[in-house]
Amino acid sequence: MQRLYFDYNATTPLRPEALELMMEVYKDIGNPSSVHYWGRLARKHIEHARKILAKAVNTDPSQVVFNSGASEANNTILKHFDEKDIWTSRAEHSSVRNVIPNAPRIPVTEDGIVDLNALEEMLEKGPLPKLISVIFVNSETGAINPVAEIAKLAKKYDVLVHSDAVQALGRIEIDMKAMNLDYLSVSAHKIGGPQGVGALIMGACAPETPRLIHGGTQENHRRSGTENAAGVAGFGKGLEMALAGREDYVERLGKMRDTLQASMLEIVPEMKVMSGDAPRAPNTLNISWPGQQASMLLMNFDLEGVAVSTGSACSSGSMKPSPMLKAMGVSDEEALGALRISMGWNTKPEEVDEFLVRWKKIVSRVRA
Repeated sequence: MQRLYFDYNATTPLRPEALELMMEVYKDIGNPSSVHYWGRLARKHIEHARKILAKAVNTDPSQVVFNSGASEANNTILKHFDEKDIWTSRAEHSSVRNVIPNAPRIPVTEDGIVDLNALEEMLEKGPLPKLISVIFVNSETGAINPVAEIAKLAKKYDVLVHSDAVQALGRIEIDMKAMNLDYLSVSAHKIGGPQGVGALIMGACAPETPRLIHGGTQENHRRSGTENAAGVAGFGKGLEMALAGREDYVERLGKMRDTLQASMLEIVPEMKVMSGDAPRAPNTLNISWPGQQASMLLMNFDLEGVAVSTGSACSSGSMKPSPMLKAMGVSDEEALGALRISMGWNTKPEEVDEFLVRWKKIVSRVRA
């Protein structure tokens, strides 16, 4: 049986080009902090990746700090400020939501994007925060937040803005300068790079440099610990490939997502599409079958050799309704019946066709 992978928002297959480069780097032995030939060779790979990432989001390479991933980046920025001085939205990833559980929450619309009117009212009323942190692309529904408009409002009150851009990097355009973003969190494994590598990126005018891990002088004294030269190199190569194919990605994945959505609704008309009326990342479909348990559907998909999820991989083991969906006003019944289907750089149209064949089998089994 051919296994089908439709869980790209959890992690993506490593691109062959990234793997090839990583294997080359692994063959060398240098510590990037060493001044000898081997150290300089490792450092060269890191600095090349730094330039690729900086260019991708329009900031200076000196503002890119490599780390273990977006969860670390989120913790780094959020723990730099007092919780009382941070606002975030009601529909955030657990690596934001659970770090600042008592921070004021900005309401979101029924499509899961920040309610700009509510945000403006909060800013006018005060007291003002020092930082607003909002997710760029909802990891469960694919809804794209109006981050430029959010930052524009925040800047009227001299408030800093951070965005978890894990599901946005390499998929949609990010311009930190044009969008007035001060901090950005990203991960390599969402774009075809390796797991365990990410970055905290600062805008050119970010006034503060947050630090979480102290010790050595790595990353210009901003993140101690020997850099993962091979992983960072793979990050750079994965991003390079993603950016080169982004236009095709958007068109191709959007068509496949729309085909999946229309066909699944045709088979089960009572299903509900989450964030269906909002701008969405082209690769993500979150769809609920009210009255059915997503955990049961997930097992049926697995039996059919199809990988999907019930939400963010960081919290998909929970049998509780998704906090992201609940923030959107989704009922418990609908939230517990929601599946996240996500595609990516290596998804093929024939896999979508086969997905639907197996979906029909699952529906027949459930209804029997």
